[in-house]
Amino acid sequence: MLTREEIIAEINPKMAEEFEIDPSTILPEATIFDTLELDSISLIDLISIVHSSYGIKITKEELPNIKTFADLYDYIEQHQQH
Repeated sequence: MLTREEIIAEINPKMAEEFEIDPSTILPEATIFDTLELDSISLIDLISIVHSSYGIKITKEELPNIKTFADLYDYIEQHQQH
């Protein structure tokens, strides 16, 4: 199981590259939609990054609960394969 620090070190560069943003703007308290400038198509890209990196599928029902990067890290921590 990955630690929170390992998750952050692994996923932040992937998000920064995919969404062409400065990695320093990815802060735990920052909102994902605003920071990554997500629309419905790029949201699918984010879900794909999580799925391909960790084998975790974020459901439509759970998605509204993931607002900040801290929420995303929490979700990955709680759902990663043991």
